[in-house]
Amino acid sequence: MSDSNALAISLFSELLTADQLLRNRLTRVLPNKMEISHFSVLNHLARGNSERTPAQLARSFHVTRGAMTNTLSKLELAGYVHIRPDWDDARRKMVSISPAGLAARDAAMAVITPIITEMVDELGDQKVRSALPILRELRVKLEIETS
Repeated sequence: MSDSNALAISLFSELLTADQLLRNRLTRVLPNKMEISHFSVLNHLARGNSERTPAQLARSFHVTRGAMTNTLSKLELAGYVHIRPDWDDARRKMVSISPAGLAARDAAMAVITPIITEMVDELGDQKVRSALPILRELRVKLEIETS
């Protein structure tokens, strides 16, 4: 195996392992049996402060429409999102975060933030700042290749 191949495999192995460990750690502390996918959608809707279609959300999260529909159904059942018909095109639906969803997102942020802050503190601001541009560039490259 070439040095380049070994480096690539090491990089992706570290990324995948870190992703799995972080997801496990956050899943254990999320309130009310919330899943990371639920939190991610609620956080996206809360930050955007506007309605989105399920298709727009699926594209934003790089998941299938079916996967997003499943997540949105669970969020609607919990009372965390409102799903209504699009008044201009009855074939489409519009999704917005509910007050209960905003409260659930805020509760999740309250338990997640200390965990992430502790990790950043342990690594040091400078290391994190230097890693971010590389991780962003990798994400953008992956987004372009999967489009």
